[in-house]
Amino acid sequence: MINAIRTEKGKQIIMNIVAIIPSRYGSTRFEGKPLALISGKPMIQQVYERVKRAEGISDVLVATDDPRISDAVKGFRGEVVMTSGEHISGTDRVAEAVRKMGLSPDDIVVNVQGDQPLLDPRCVDEVVAPLQPHIRDSGCEMSTLAFRILDENEITSPKDVKVVFDNNGIALYFSRSAIPHGRDASARFDTYKHLGVYAYTQRFLKMFRALPEGRLEAIEKLEQLRVIEHGHKIRVKITEYDSPEVDLPEDIGRIERLMSEA
Repeated sequence: MINAIRTEKGKQIIMNIVAIIPSRYGSTRFEGKPLALISGKPMIQQVYERVKRAEGISDVLVATDDPRISDAVKGFRGEVVMTSGEHISGTDRVAEAVRKMGLSPDDIVVNVQGDQPLLDPRCVDEVVAPLQPHIRDSGCEMSTLAFRILDENEITSPKDVKVVFDNNGIALYFSRSAIPHGRDASARFDTYKHLGVYAYTQRFLKMFRALPEGRLEAIEKLEQLRVIEHGHKIRVKITEYDSPEVDLPEDIGRIERLMSEA
């Protein structure tokens, strides 16, 4: 699991960087989604293999409560950790896996959504970069990704979360609505889509889970808003690599076409 070495007061300290893919079988819109075949492989395998190709990650694990997913991961020789079936979010599942792994406070955890089979491995390295000790911002122990929207339909689609950030790349707000909204019809500006890939220190992840649900979080149903509402920072890294999600069975054909074109 050893991945990176940092120095502190002349001493070398081992720092781990691990990626965890939370995965559950049940879904109201697409039950069994992680095991749906995409170009001949279960979706969870497509995601796992892409994350595994990231340069800065040594360990990749799937965190699940379902033996069917566990068996599938073991079938392609992936690593899996069993977690509780009571979790209400992927972050909770990731946090339990982290506890079982015994990571140190400064270790970096990457939370990768299991429904992004086109995730570019470079995205994983990009989301980790702001948290590396030699460039880490004071007071910023969480980062995520944004992609400049090219398909105008995504600007108004509530399933595509938008993000705005300040001049230093710190998130100001996430929303299912179009943000920012140009008052004048002549206004021309870029709109950024949030990609559901996060990185945090183990210390921050533990603190994040202990925070009470935020008011805006409850309205938008976006747990990253909890961080902002409680006064913490999220560094937003702009990536050139889109990562479309699979929400419904009919999305699989579109994903397979994009794979064939890559």
